[in-house]
Amino acid sequence: MRATGLGSLPGTDMPAALGMALGTGSPWLPELPARGPGAGMIGRTTAVLEGLGADLQPQGWRLIDGSGADHARARSTLRHDLDDLEEAAQGHAGPVRVTMSGPWTMAACVERPRGDRVLADHGLRRELAESLGIGFADLLAELGRRLPEVSFTAQLDEPSLPAVLAGRVPTASGFSRHRSVDVPMAVDLLARVVQPVKAVVDEVTMHCCAPGLDLDVPDKAGVHVLALPTANLSAAQWDQLGPWLESGRRLALGVADTPVPDQLPGADAVVARVLRIARPLGLDPAVWVEKVDLSPDCGLAGWSELGAGRLLEQLERAAELLPEQLTRCQPG
Repeated sequence: MRATGLGSLPGTDMPAALGMALGTGSPWLPELPARGPGAGMIGRTTAVLEGLGADLQPQGWRLIDGSGADHARARSTLRHDLDDLEEAAQGHAGPVRVTMSGPWTMAACVERPRGDRVLADHGLRRELAESLGIGFADLLAELGRRLPEVSFTAQLDEPSLPAVLAGRVPTASGFSRHRSVDVPMAVDLLARVVQPVKAVVDEVTMHCCAPGLDLDVPDKAGVHVLALPTANLSAAQWDQLGPWLESGRRLALGVADTPVPDQLPGADAVVARVLRIARPLGLDPAVWVEKVDLSPDCGLAGWSELGAGRLLEQLERAAELLPEQLTRCQPG
């Protein structure tokens, strides 16, 4: 059992953030949105798109012919982040996770050239997904050449996917909603990113911090690891996650609430929360220890640097305590 973070950290100092992220049991390349729009979840992902340009408009990121100045800055920021990672990860022999937005969140958040969301255009959202799949795979391959001793993995952040599936994404006017997307279509678009990335790395995580996710989508798209907040999971979803874990796939459980900055749960509280979940599921404790990581519910960009560091420390401590506690609570 390991502790990890999911995506963003506070501050503007990437070397310092990498020191925090690489010190966890499951390290990752963090986002630092405080540096500006090009360093946030959507902006960073536009920087890896292959063959598509973008620019920052008052309403957010928009696809355009060529690349605007903000897109060029986003690409430059990402290149500096990769340089910092290469320096910080010298001598690191374990895995490092690299995060990007998923195709449905990009489609729901990025505008097409003539306005409204990419989500409204079937052809363009497919083109965007394929561009993301190629660009993300290329980036991971480059990192593998830079740091051959590191085993890189990928993470796709899909906070907008439940809203896409339910038809809750507003149109540009705000007076209507984009049509809902069915599960087969959702699987197809997600797989257009997952499959080329899987050709480069062994493990693809999908993180969703919004409630109402249909777990069939990441399952059928070929995702290896789900990162989900425990507070959002229904009884039916827990029933699906048991077989998910027993099949050898992994789970990152959000066991620390993040909306209120610097509100720290102690390690004992995290342990108690996990035990309350584990007991009724009846899974072998070894499955929990080997296949489940502990994480915050979502990113920590709104926290202080001190608070974020302390939260990760508490999760690390809980991960150390839980194997023995899980064995004790096993019936018989």
